[in-house]
Amino acid sequence: MNLHTLLGGLVSVEEAGAHCDIPCKIYDPAPAQIAALTVLRMVDLIEENENAATAVDAGYLNTMSRLVVVKEEHGARVKDEVRIIWGDYFKSPQFERFPEIHALTHSIMMLASACKQQVDRDKALELVESVNRFAEVFWASKDVAVKRAICPYPPSVEVVYPDLG
Repeated sequence: MNLHTLLGGLVSVEEAGAHCDIPCKIYDPAPAQIAALTVLRMVDLIEENENAATAVDAGYLNTMSRLVVVKEEHGARVKDEVRIIWGDYFKSPQFERFPEIHALTHSIMMLASACKQQVDRDKALELVESVNRFAEVFWASKDVAVKRAICPYPPSVEVVYPDLG
């Protein structure tokens, strides 16, 4: 029995509707961008470490397994963050204005999966660029200008930022 049924006619409760789980209206592609950058950084670190020691070295195995786990987690985070914005924020007006968003979102999902399955810097760079494009579309849908700049930390690649200045 739910609270509405329990209270019956004692209290008038108006049913609310919202486009997402909680109508907070706080959406930002930055967590997806940071997760994509982390995937790329982990790929770089894996590649740097792959010849550092033999496969029987416990320290090497520990480092590699931790790098892979973080790469996997952030690949999944990219998918979650993009899916939430695509599913909860984008609606008919944005779909009409930005018809590429469906294919772009699908591409990000596929790239994030590929990055989880492999150690491929080119795929990781493609993921970062696709998430950057997603950020451009997102901010354009809010009529917010963007700028591109090299992120101030490794992997030191170009990232899309809202130009709030």
